[in-house]
Amino acid sequence: MTGIVKVIITREGSVKVPTGIKLLCRRCCTAVLLEEEFDGKAEVSVTFVDDERIRELNNEFRKIDSSTDVLSFPLGENGVYDINYDTGAKLLGDIVISVPHAVAQAEEYGHSLEREIGFLIVHSMLHLLGYDHVNGGLEEVRMREKEETVLTKLGLKRNESYYME
Repeated sequence: MTGIVKVIITREGSVKVPTGIKLLCRRCCTAVLLEEEFDGKAEVSVTFVDDERIRELNNEFRKIDSSTDVLSFPLGENGVYDINYDTGAKLLGDIVISVPHAVAQAEEYGHSLEREIGFLIVHSMLHLLGYDHVNGGLEEVRMREKEETVLTKLGLKRNESYYME
């Protein structure tokens, strides 16, 4: 990667973001772009919200009236992105994470909140770069492999082995 990534991190309402999570977000975004050999400057927005807000967004944009862990809003398609003309950075899109959902999932899966949020950021960054898993099959396997490669490089590997049934 010849450029850098600017990660704009915000939180909505009274949601609390634990210490160190902002740095983790930047590390995860950078690691994905390095792994994907992304060329040039990039800009990503990460917003931390509560379950009620992510439910509203999920309903508004996906017509699914329930909360979820993360939503990704890509701004590019097929490697073509809008440009921030002040900086020359490619605008990759927005990531919205429900902190309460992430906390519950970390507990459910028996790993740290850092691992869970790291996974959600890496997962969403791959969506912003055009990867998808909705149809399953090879696409999903390839995306999962990329997620685990990046997370392992960041020291956030899974507690148990990953396999598909």
